[in-house]
Amino acid sequence: MTYFPLLASEGFALNFNPLQTNLINLAIVIGVLVWFLRGFLGGILERRRSVILQDLQDAENRLKKATADLATAQSDLAAAQQKADKIRTDGQARAAAIRTDGEQRTITAMAAVKQGAVADADAEASRIQDALRREAALAAIDKVLSDLPGRLDDQTQSSLIDSTIANLENA
Repeated sequence: MTYFPLLASEGFALNFNPLQTNLINLAIVIGVLVWFLRGFLGGILERRRSVILQDLQDAENRLKKATADLATAQSDLAAAQQKADKIRTDGQARAAAIRTDGEQRTITAMAAVKQGAVADADAEASRIQDALRREAALAAIDKVLSDLPGRLDDQTQSSLIDSTIANLENA
């Protein structure tokens, strides 16, 4: 047995005899373990690796699909916003057109009412004028008839009648 004297005094020594140290048995056991476990652990690790790769591919596919869905949703959102803006613009234009049309109708109706009122006022004024003329003519005739017998003598009356008959024949 070979000891290093320096370490032997401390209670620690190295033994390099292969038969005493069981190095051959350890080498055989380690070799058998490596040979058996390489297949077993290698299979487990290979299966785990394939599962992890499959999970990564699934995650990448889901990411691609989610990215495509996001792009589609964003384009749909942009289209919806454009449509909403167009509807809002069309609605505002329609409201302005309706307001303008209503204003035009109101102006037309007011003009018609004003024309009707003016026509009614003119008709009433004409009727009143005619009535006043009639009353004035009747009053003048009554006055003339009341004054006429005192002013006309027989000869003047006969000449007045003759001139009136002559005027009626000429007309």
